[in-house]
Amino acid sequence: MKISFIGAGSVVFTRNLLRDLALFSEFDETEIALMDIDPERLEVAKKIAEEIKEKKNKNWNIKGYMDLKSAIENSKYVINTVQIGGKSATYVDFDIPEKYGLKQTIGDTHGIGGIMRFLRTAPFLRELTRNIEEYAPSALLLNFTNPMSMNQWYINDISEIDTVGLCHSIPYTIEQISSYVGVPSKEVNYKVAGINHMAWVLVFERNGEDLYPLLFKAMEKKEIWEKDPVRFEILRMFHYFVTESSEHNAEYVPYFIKDEELVKKLNIPIREYIRRVEENEKVFDAFRDYYLRGNKEAYGVVKEHYGDEDDDTSKEYAIQIIHGIETNNSKLVYSIVRNDGIIDNLPMDCMVEVPCYVDRNGVSPLKIGYLPDQLASLNLSHINVQRLAVKGAIEGDKDYIHYAALLDPLASSLLSPEKIHMMVEELLKAHEEYLKDLFRK
Repeated sequence: MKISFIGAGSVVFTRNLLRDLALFSEFDETEIALMDIDPERLEVAKKIAEEIKEKKNKNWNIKGYMDLKSAIENSKYVINTVQIGGKSATYVDFDIPEKYGLKQTIGDTHGIGGIMRFLRTAPFLRELTRNIEEYAPSALLLNFTNPMSMNQWYINDISEIDTVGLCHSIPYTIEQISSYVGVPSKEVNYKVAGINHMAWVLVFERNGEDLYPLLFKAMEKKEIWEKDPVRFEILRMFHYFVTESSEHNAEYVPYFIKDEELVKKLNIPIREYIRRVEENEKVFDAFRDYYLRGNKEAYGVVKEHYGDEDDDTSKEYAIQIIHGIETNNSKLVYSIVRNDGIIDNLPMDCMVEVPCYVDRNGVSPLKIGYLPDQLASLNLSHINVQRLAVKGAIEGDKDYIHYAALLDPLASSLLSPEKIHMMVEELLKAHEEYLKDLFRK
């Protein structure tokens, strides 16, 4: 069995997933293809893979590639973790909107930053899917690259390959809110559904006891409220807890960032993702210094941020899905899939994040039914934007990108239509090298 890691230079993702893979004896003979366009990052990824292979006594066949065809050919599973544009493009996504008066915290999933990140990624996704269609037509594409909903929507519209989107925000959210109510997360029964980064905890209970009353009570404690202020305010307003972090959700709704007093009160970290990008760069430098330059002290940075070897799985679902399919050992995971009636009051063709069973039949979403209307309405505010952005990329018509930006909840709460138009034009111009032939008009 061959597993391909595309964007293997995202070394923390690669390391976590390979450590997960090493926990299963069924995968001792796996062929691992690592692909990246950055030779230094690729070499670090190979060193990490070889280290895990040796420590866990695996008979892996590890190969590195700088081209998609060779990496993907005859693969059964393709794991995508690329980030197109890297640090420089991320700065553009923050700096240009700020010039017009639009501040962001993360800017990678929804909103203006999410739209631009999607547009940069779309040409690569087109190339990726074409390679899978030609060289590994039976492969399952496991996508980790944000913006998850727009990327998956685009892939589903341009190709018939088998694919799911994956995110760790749901297990982390359940772990967090369990700690808020003082209940071990392993004892919690939960059901979550919605769209990626804005999915809703519909069921939160232990032994049949609804834990939501405890969560409402917990948020009245200052020390707990301060850990998650934006999400607690969303809970107060809409009566359900939302996935992803407070810093993400601050830019998904139009209420907070436009008010400087609320930014201070809710401790909203403007430009938080820039800080993370710079921190991740330091961590990669430590990986590079340790694995390529023999600096043993550099491993302390890696261990400090991401832990050392252990026998627990990460909170990523990719290897669990592969194991479930290969062994028919059924598992429950959360994935981003095409709605197709899973959630009744969201559009059929949008991407939803829902519980799925995994076995030899693949990834099978579970029927959810209706979301509470207020939650579906919040999701729709972003689904409408996603639809227009994806249509713009598929039809090559940048007018739809302007429509999408005009409908974005945060942008429309802060900027005039004229400023939104000017901002979009400047961003598209700044990202020309990544957009390639995406727009024909």
